[in-house]
Amino acid sequence: MVVQIELTDDDVNRIFRALADATRRDIVRRTLVAEVSVSQLAESYDMSFAAVQKHVAALEEAGLVTKEPRGRERIVRGDPERIRQAQRLLDQFEQIWRSRIDRLDALLDEKE
Repeated sequence: MVVQIELTDDDVNRIFRALADATRRDIVRRTLVAEVSVSQLAESYDMSFAAVQKHVAALEEAGLVTKEPRGRERIVRGDPERIRQAQRLLDQFEQIWRSRIDRLDALLDEKE
């Protein structure tokens, strides 16, 4: 089975490093539902504005969100396509895992 990955190893590392943090996962969830300003995000968490900006920067570097200036605000929007790419990668790993389990089941059935 050939696994085709649309993402580079660096992309994958950035995505999963970004998603390893609960606050960043929550930011992604929020920004996939609706675009939101960094200021609005900062109001939602018990941390400084600068800390929220760092979380957004990590997500932006991973391609999970985009940030655009709108007047004095910086609007953050989740990127559903990037999430789909990560999901396809996980689906491919699941297929490999299921294939191995199926082969093991078949081997055990032969032994009976």
